[in-house]
Amino acid sequence: MSSPKIISQQELVIEAGHTDQQYWKDIWRYRELFYFLAWRDILVRYKQTAIGIAWALIRPFLTMVVFTIVFGQLAKLPSAGVPYPILVFSAMLPWQFFANSLSECSNSLIGNANLISKVYFPRLIVPTSAVVVSFVDFLISGMILLGLMAWYNFVPSWRILTLPLFIVIAFAASMGAGLWFASLNVKYRDFRYIVPFIVQFGLYISPVGFSSSVVPEKWRLLYSLNPIVGVIDGFRWAILGGSKLYLPGFLLSLGLVILLFISGIWYFRKVERTFADVI
Repeated sequence: MSSPKIISQQELVIEAGHTDQQYWKDIWRYRELFYFLAWRDILVRYKQTAIGIAWALIRPFLTMVVFTIVFGQLAKLPSAGVPYPILVFSAMLPWQFFANSLSECSNSLIGNANLISKVYFPRLIVPTSAVVVSFVDFLISGMILLGLMAWYNFVPSWRILTLPLFIVIAFAASMGAGLWFASLNVKYRDFRYIVPFIVQFGLYISPVGFSSSVVPEKWRLLYSLNPIVGVIDGFRWAILGGSKLYLPGFLLSLGLVILLFISGIWYFRKVERTFADVI
């Protein structure tokens, strides 16, 4: 006679807010998806291009040449005692990182609409992977800066050790702005036209082709309301040495970057649950 089988019953409890509590753990659980999206975007960006990843070098290099001619040769703006190409390119690195992140992030959710509407995963992974792809371009473009330093026999000071700190600030600025525009672009598709304008306009109002020291002292704090100003000044301070960092403006820009980053995550999480329905 066979012994009776004991069937255990598991109770399924659906608890409100449980997903929110596990959200950050889920990001770690879905880390392989993050790797896949980032690697896919890197491959797609340079697929079927004649010179491939060299495009990450050509664009900032040509921009640097134009700015050097216009601001350095024609306008004769001061270069803080360093070769003008190095002055320009030390600002081009964080600016290109920020601009590329903004462009990629704003379209990241729309570009992955099929995935978002069918499968659950923390949506924050999508724009974050877009920023990481832009960071890869940033690292590649850094080769030009190393080449310029070797060409001009320019040796950075000990301040170069602080560069990772300013890279983190640049990452926070790119992530915060990217999350805002990624969220808004899902509901208001007008932002696909607004973002390129912001990127183009921001290039000229940011101290990329010139040093922020040319801005009159009475306007420098107001000028630092552009958060990328503090990022660029920090990069130049770390890479070039020489002139002092304008501390009040840098602290103002840093505070705005932190606010932008925190508010970007907050707003993204607030509207995230509506993406699958709206997209």
